[in-house]
Amino acid sequence: MKHKLVAIVGPTATGKSDLAIQVAKHLDAEIISGDAFQFYKGMDIGTAKVSVEDRLQVTHHLIDIFDPDDKFSVADYQRLVRLKIQEIDAKGKSVIIVGGSGLYIKSVLYDYQFIGDSRSHDDTDFSTYPTEELHDLLKKNDPDLAAVVHPNNRRRIIRSLELAGSNAIETRKKGKTPYYDDCIIIGLELDRGQLYRRIDSRVDAMIENGLVDETRALFEKQVSSQAMAAIGYKELFGYFRKETDLNTAIQMIKQNSRRYAKRQLTWFKNQMQVDWIDVTARSLDETLQETLKLIKK
Repeated sequence: MKHKLVAIVGPTATGKSDLAIQVAKHLDAEIISGDAFQFYKGMDIGTAKVSVEDRLQVTHHLIDIFDPDDKFSVADYQRLVRLKIQEIDAKGKSVIIVGGSGLYIKSVLYDYQFIGDSRSHDDTDFSTYPTEELHDLLKKNDPDLAAVVHPNNRRRIIRSLELAGSNAIETRKKGKTPYYDDCIIIGLELDRGQLYRRIDSRVDAMIENGLVDETRALFEKQVSSQAMAAIGYKELFGYFRKETDLNTAIQMIKQNSRRYAKRQLTWFKNQMQVDWIDVTARSLDETLQETLKLIKK
């Protein structure tokens, strides 16, 4: 890397995307999404994609590149993003990776080497594994997916392992050595009470902005891929199947989002070397200034 490589990570609803845009303007950088569900078209509100206006201000990559039924593994993400980093660097620009999907980002920034072809697996490959053990494997290799897949749903677990790159269950290296020499990982964290209130408000705003209609369109198209395991969509699918009422589904979205945020923070603190910024009492500009100081160091 001739230019700067910055990753901005942390739990959902901590302001990562807004910060990334401001940092990109200061560094003359382009942004690569590190969110496991923003790849998919038609999933805009529930994945909190940045607006079209923001994307006109700063170039974003890996947003709206697949249909919801398409498969896209962690190994695929690693290959694509490393190529994107080379392309952006060759243009004389810095790179910012932003998102909360930990394993996806770590696969790029650390020495992950996936074994085998992630597309060559089906149910028979896992026939000797108990369902509980399969879910444990999924939690180990892709906690983002494991968080939204029921531990007793064997079929969904297997599909999730395939999406994660099922033959990446074992890696030649454990992902502890940085892949890039000059990279900084900045994490945003909030007081838990404030974070949970922000998550609840964010879900209310998503509902007001049309999340129910967005999800209904996917439901009516009978989309059944792993993309529909995303929080916000899977709960509303239950509502459309008349398994619950709308208010209960919304409360489930809030609860699952809060639980997911807690798991994200734990994962990043255990798995990656992150410079953390507590944004509880900071404005966006104050967070930006602190971020730029860390980058300059």
